[in-house]
This record gives sequence, structure tokens and C-alpha cells, in this order.
Amino acid sequence: MHEGQGLPAIGGDPAREYRLGIMGGTFDPIHYGHLVTAERAREALGLDLVLFMPAGTPAFKLDQKVTSAEDRYAMTLLATATNPLFDASRFEIDREGTTYTVDTLRALRAHYPDNVKLFFITGADAIMDILAWHDAEGLASLTTFIAATRPGYDIVRAQEIVEASGIDFDVRYIEIPALAISSTSIRELVRDGKSVRYLTATAVEGYIRKMGLYRAEDIERVEGAVGQ
Repeated sequence: MHEGQGLPAIGGDPAREYRLGIMGGTFDPIHYGHLVTAERAREALGLDLVLFMPAGTPAFKLDQKVTSAEDRYAMTLLATATNPLFDASRFEIDREGTTYTVDTLRALRAHYPDNVKLFFITGADAIMDILAWHDAEGLASLTTFIAATRPGYDIVRAQEIVEASGIDFDVRYIEIPALAISSTSIRELVRDGKSVRYLTATAVEGYIRKMGLYRAEDIERVEGAVGQ
């Protein structure tokens, strides 16, 4: 399915618009919270495909230990394999240097034809910090943002920040189930020898166990935002 630069083929019919969702993140490890968010975003915005892109050297984690890119990509591939409308890409992990979301989106925009519209999936909490992202104005010109909120979440503050920025961000807010799952909690459970069943895909759970990931000596990591 992958074509050139580790990216899937999409946009073949010039007579129609295609919608490509981009789910960026460290995915250390990927879990059901990521997958549910992507699926709800796909349905809500009519996305043709959701592309999961594990970060290579994420700019917001330069001072933190992160599991190897190969392991994080392998887990992402395993987690998305059963959904034909999900795909995993090596695009960011194969790039050299620090990765910024705006650079990735520019590369995607250059790669795909004009009839492919980009939708970047993130959390509503991350949207509140969007002005601190590298080249926020450039980001606004490249993508529609899908901001995932939990039931009962007050999105007014996020909307106020976006509107007050003076930048023409296109943000769509969607509600997802209140799943209290984080990569940090999964790593800590593994460290403590406890079960992570039903928190992440069975194949990912097996990979973590087989590769000996998240042992006590490696647990000092902090989960960040979906992508910056």
C-alpha cells in the first residue's frame, strides 16, 4: 500500500476531493485512545484514510528518553493493521534531524495532488498551545485541525485562544469517549509487572513483552502532546 517516501497512494481521481487524516505522535506506545480518536475523526469528517506517523526526533522531546523509532513504528504498524482505512508511515522516522509538524505537513502538501485535503488530528488541550508550535501561521495554511475533546470538556477556552490569535485556523471539534488511557500509564504498568490488556492492541502488548520494552530502568519518560 505504501508508495514513495513511505506514503500511501491517494488522490488518483482528479474529479473528486480526498480527505487524508494525519495522526502524529511519539506512540510510545500506541494505545486504544489513539485508535478511538482516529476512528471518530475519520467518521466525523469523512476521511478517506488516517495516516499514523510516529515521530522521528520530535522537537518537543529533545530532553527526554524515547523508545527507538523502529520499535515505535513496529507497534504502530501492528496496532493499525486490522483497519483498512488506517495506515502507518515511516515518513518521519526516516527523516534526519529534528521533526516539526509544519515541515511534515509541507512535505505532504508537496507530495500529494491538490485534490487531497489534509486534516491534522490532535487533542483540544494541544490546540490551546497552538501558538507556541513552530510556525503556527504556516500550519494554519496547510491543514484543517481536528481537535478531539472528551465528553463534558469545555471547549470555549480553546476556541477563544484560536480566535484571538489573529491567524486563520480551521479547527473542527469532535467528542470522543472518556478513555483514561495514556502511554505513560501503560509504561508504568509494564514496569510494575501489571497487565495492560484492553489498554492497547493485543499485538502491541505481545510486542512489548517480546522485546522487553519499558523495564524499570527505562521508564523515565514523559508523555507529550499528540504532535507539535
